[in-house]
Amino acid sequence: MQWPPPISNAARSSSARTGSGQQLEAHINTADKLDLIDPERLREAAEAYAGLRGSKRLRGLLDRRSFVMTDSDLERRFLPIVERVGLPRPLTRLRVNGYLVDFYWPDLGLVVETDGLRYHRTAAAQTRDRLRDQAHTAAGLTPLRFTHAQVRFEPGYVRATLARVVRQPARRQAVAPASRHPRPDQSGNPRG
Repeated sequence: MQWPPPISNAARSSSARTGSGQQLEAHINTADKLDLIDPERLREAAEAYAGLRGSKRLRGLLDRRSFVMTDSDLERRFLPIVERVGLPRPLTRLRVNGYLVDFYWPDLGLVVETDGLRYHRTAAAQTRDRLRDQAHTAAGLTPLRFTHAQVRFEPGYVRATLARVVRQPARRQAVAPASRHPRPDQSGNPRG
């Protein structure tokens, strides 16, 4: 196994040692998106070189219990809101009902999309978004959408909305181990 992995020189020299955890996570997400690294292999390499400066921090970030793949800064801004509501870490970047979703909680039957203007401003994009929401609703899920402005400038509103949805009686019952919502397999297709 090569150390440092090709993309890690920049991450190891700056973010892994001195940058914020969000900054390091953003670097890893970008490198993964560009197929420059595989987060699992990077975690293994960080474990193998545990004595190097920054490797402990990198291992902590890449721990399965804490690392969440996201596509955008907007999605990264949403995760602390989720934590403040007390929700478990969502599944991210996977297909649900044939659509790639931002955040998914199978036990709650909840899909959340964070909409920046880049991909959601045209009438055609908005129509596709409605079709996605309708497919999730038809499958018994609750789709929620939050805009960039809401996530960035109104996190209290986003937090309150998430908390109200999660407190609904049907959601509290769905948290039981035998969830009625199928968990996707690796391809994003529901198992069941």
